[in-house]
Amino acid sequence: MDFEPVIGLEVHAQLKTESKIFCGCTTAFGAPPNTNTCQVCLGMPGVLPVLNKKVVEYTIKMALATECTITTPNRFARKNYFYPDLPKGYQISQFELPIAEHGRLEVEAGGRKKRIGITRIHMEEDAGKLVHDEREALSYVDLNRTGVPLMEIVSEPDMRSPEEAIAYLKKLHAILRYLDICDGNMQEGSFRCDANISLRPVGQEEFGTRTELKNMNSFRNVERALEYEIRRQRDVLLDGGKVVQETLLWDADRNVTNSMRGKEEAHDYRYFPDPDLIPVVIAEDWVEDIRKTLPELPDERRQRFASSFGLPEYDAEVLTSSKDLADYFEAALAVYPLAKKLSNWMMTELMRELKGEDSIDIGGCPISPENLGGLLNMIDSGTISGKIAKSVFMDMMASGKDAETLVKEKNLLQVSDEGELLTMVREIIAANPGQAADFRAGKTKLMGYFVGQLMQKTKGKANPKIANRLFSQELGRE
Repeated sequence: MDFEPVIGLEVHAQLKTESKIFCGCTTAFGAPPNTNTCQVCLGMPGVLPVLNKKVVEYTIKMALATECTITTPNRFARKNYFYPDLPKGYQISQFELPIAEHGRLEVEAGGRKKRIGITRIHMEEDAGKLVHDEREALSYVDLNRTGVPLMEIVSEPDMRSPEEAIAYLKKLHAILRYLDICDGNMQEGSFRCDANISLRPVGQEEFGTRTELKNMNSFRNVERALEYEIRRQRDVLLDGGKVVQETLLWDADRNVTNSMRGKEEAHDYRYFPDPDLIPVVIAEDWVEDIRKTLPELPDERRQRFASSFGLPEYDAEVLTSSKDLADYFEAALAVYPLAKKLSNWMMTELMRELKGEDSIDIGGCPISPENLGGLLNMIDSGTISGKIAKSVFMDMMASGKDAETLVKEKNLLQVSDEGELLTMVREIIAANPGQAADFRAGKTKLMGYFVGQLMQKTKGKANPKIANRLFSQELGRE
């Protein structure tokens, strides 16, 4: 019996506001534990929450970008549960009336496009963080994150493979970054994902029993956790067992899932409208004003890169997968207008180095887009050869200097003086009479040997086009 996975994702995106959702405490990451707190976010008796308008604005932006319907009025509810990092004993979230519903996102996976439904987007506050002691059986509570604004994006169970889930997750991540409403840092927890997954026999419409996966802090870990859970559930079902509905934690070190608790349903949280917060009524003209501020989104930018710059679909997809990468490309293009050649350098030389041992983000790249464009201009002008350019590129990565400065410092200017090169060409032919005779007899592949000799003589600085022409000219003579 073969089984089909059914996957839905719940994404929590921490919004880039300066203050928390219901108080004036800073949202800055990395402060000493329990210093970014106040009576409101700690839930002291008698305090009242006040909604941060910027949180509503940012959530509306995401709703519009994913074709959701804005719900007005929408309202906040209390989600009741006990956990050591939840000081109030409840979380302020949204339940029956979220701010946005019924959206969609188009992704490409396995060579085909698919539309993934978005059930709802709602606003809520984050909980604190438990820090577990590695030496003793105790945990510390850091409440700095308590009250930081979150936007939860809940998908329909429309994904049928880990590949589709990752494509959806990466598209959401890119849109949030393009909108500049979330920094998307998975290691710091500002972009988090929980996955609901079940299996059913192929052809069956009814869903199977689902489990929820937590504690996945990278795209790769989400993919590995889903793959593992599909195998685990399949083995259970093939052995005649039943999948237990529960919440599982992903152990990235051992590549397994561990049971955390039984999976809760909505009624377990005893939701009820928050009595301290009135319903949020959103004016249509405000929504339209926000719509006008939306930037060019990933799909639109990809289409423009393909149509305006003549890039292949694959290049356009890669270059627009990140706003910073797309911005870098356009800034370099302003200096060096050959889009395909620039794309090749970025997708090979540049991205290979960025993904190396230190894994640098494009925003921290030592080579500015203007300097990369300048390097490519030096190749096209014949100032340096393509081979030397790759060496110069590595020096640029190490030093941050521009290509012109490095070429002058290391005396790497390409030798293009025909008189100077002709003298060396004749010397090489005279020193290799056997190879010259073989070339004239039809072994034209020896051209590489002669050019290599010249490159060795000039330490790689001879202009290869001129070198090939001069050898062809001289070897054509008896």
